[in-house]
Amino acid sequence: MPERRNGLCAISLAFLLPFFWTAPLVAQQSPAIASSPNGSPSATPPVFSPQTLSELKQLQKAALESDYAYRQVAHLANNIGPRLSGSAQAAKAVEYVAGELRALGCEVHLEKVMVPHWVRGEEAAVLVQFQGQAANTSQKIVLCALGNSVATPKEGIEAEVLVIKNFDELKSMPRERVAGKIVLFNYPFDKQMAAEGRSFKAYGEAVVYRSDGPSAAARQGAVACLIRSVGNAEYRLPHTGLTDYAKDAPKIPAGAVTAEDADLIVDLVRQGPVKLKLVLTPQTLPDAESANVIADIKGSEHPEQVVIVSGHLDSWDLGTGAIDDAAGVAVSMEAANLIRKLGLKPKRTIRVIAWMNEENGEAGSKEYAKDHEKDIQNHFAAMETDGGAGHPIGINIKAKPEVKEMFTPVASILQESGAGILDLVEHCGADIEPLEKAGVPAFSPIQDSRFYFNYHHTAADTLDKIVPKQLAENSAVVAVVAYALANIERPLPR
Repeated sequence: MPERRNGLCAISLAFLLPFFWTAPLVAQQSPAIASSPNGSPSATPPVFSPQTLSELKQLQKAALESDYAYRQVAHLANNIGPRLSGSAQAAKAVEYVAGELRALGCEVHLEKVMVPHWVRGEEAAVLVQFQGQAANTSQKIVLCALGNSVATPKEGIEAEVLVIKNFDELKSMPRERVAGKIVLFNYPFDKQMAAEGRSFKAYGEAVVYRSDGPSAAARQGAVACLIRSVGNAEYRLPHTGLTDYAKDAPKIPAGAVTAEDADLIVDLVRQGPVKLKLVLTPQTLPDAESANVIADIKGSEHPEQVVIVSGHLDSWDLGTGAIDDAAGVAVSMEAANLIRKLGLKPKRTIRVIAWMNEENGEAGSKEYAKDHEKDIQNHFAAMETDGGAGHPIGINIKAKPEVKEMFTPVASILQESGAGILDLVEHCGADIEPLEKAGVPAFSPIQDSRFYFNYHHTAADTLDKIVPKQLAENSAVVAVVAYALANIERPLPR
């Protein structure tokens, strides 16, 4: 999943409408009339040829009937497992995906990237003093370290807990009130917003406390920082993710407690002082060598023009990274698989990329942008899937409004599986963001995200959360959009 709060796909406020609306979109491809040099009217080329539209329908049908993507997710999640950057599993995943794409007949190579290598270590928290406590007892708190967190001393930290609602409340407090305390930011994930289909907006509002909270607390003298887990379900699961230490603040240990434990601490603090003992032993090891996996199906007419289809290969380490983001890698691989299987000939080069290190640094996408700086102008379009594997309802488009109109025939085809919405957005994916900033038109599936943050960045991100039928629907969207971009008859306006 996009890790930074500004790396989230925009979701339509009318998200739930497609679940109750099934009228087909009408594809209008009437040729525009222009004047020829001799003054007689002539038709401009259609956006998509009849042959391309027919092939898009073939791709859609084949994707909906294929289990290739599911088998790839299953292998990445179950056979390889958690794939945190720098780990042996991440290295194995690079090797595996490269081999699978070579087996499809793609031109595959690995592009080296140095990635962070952070290791989680021991995680423990215990309430050692609170109102009404029975003699010689304590209460366990369920938590996890935030990615990039520094360690506590070996013996841990024991200090009073200060509960803070938000940044404004923290700023209003005198430093002496915060100094020496363990700060707990108790900012809740908005469940109602998620239920309305605006999960990514709810996530964006809460995740700032994960990224910026520890440094904000440290500036006020806190000795450690905890946050309420940024997620939707409350099954006493802590929710990890990256914290972004500021250069102007000390680095203090940082963790996420479960929603239930945050509520527990809040209730006890209302009654009197609460002390907590915290032990976190993560390590930041030297950067490790890894790679982005690059696989090309060369274009038959414009091989120099590149259409990127992508997902990120790394994952957090609590679960097995099935929805975040083995699913995105698998549906991108499926696009190549189906194009090869059906014997289709894309006019432009389709490039499948399995990005490395989206979760805790985005080193892979940054390195790609640097290495390909001179040929960015030849990147025709870029697509990323990093929102799970929920039912897709359409396509996010980060491009000029004319592109949305051009894609009306594609939307008409995708509407047959309920994915006909076209939505202009500000951002489509964390890994393709450097390309977006360079003006490359960007795309991503619009997915049902109402339940995504039940599992995202938790131990519950496992294969059983993947619904094969919905994954196949996502494969259909990705394959159809990729091939449409590769064979569109006109350049996309920039």
